[in-house]
Amino acid sequence: MEMYNFALRHRFFIILCLFTGLLSGCAPAPPRQPRNICSVFRQYPRWYYAAKHSQQRWGVPIRVQMAIIHQESRYEAYAKPPRRKILWVIPWARPTSAEGYAQAVDGTWRLYLQETRRSRASRASFSAATDFIGWFGYRAHRRLGISRSDAYSLYLAYHEGINGFKQQTYRRKPWLMPVARQVSGLASTYHWQLLRCEKQLPRRRWWFF
Repeated sequence: MEMYNFALRHRFFIILCLFTGLLSGCAPAPPRQPRNICSVFRQYPRWYYAAKHSQQRWGVPIRVQMAIIHQESRYEAYAKPPRRKILWVIPWARPTSAEGYAQAVDGTWRLYLQETRRSRASRASFSAATDFIGWFGYRAHRRLGISRSDAYSLYLAYHEGINGFKQQTYRRKPWLMPVARQVSGLASTYHWQLLRCEKQLPRRRWWFF
């Protein structure tokens, strides 16, 4: 009976989000311990299910997906780049169209929707973000020969795009390669954390949809 009541409450929350999310959003707050992947997944089991599904579909490890999301948005569903300012005071346009957990830009997001036939996917959806990163990592692997577990190179390709990585545009951005090393380091940290806790993470139940 207790499990049944939990399932009903969960379904009620999802339905409430469907009706109110368009106005106020139902995206969860960033995790309390974002650099501890075990804590993140215990707090949000659905994120683990999403990352696991993306790994199975595209071959990009969970640790790489999550390290990229951490770097790009700090797990903020509606993250966007800060606006430029005129005369250091007046807010102006944003530097790119990046948006959501994965900070996907408009053009690449449209290509993802087209190729995966997920026309209703939202950049504020965590499951769409993990699938997007997996999809991009798979494309980078096929077109550039990058290993799908190479967080450093994948992040450079993710930031610069497939053609940019081919042209090594990242070499003209001395600040970018240290950032890619940070992503790689966090992916390694997540890897060792997952080895200790993944078997104890909550299993997916029928009431999660």
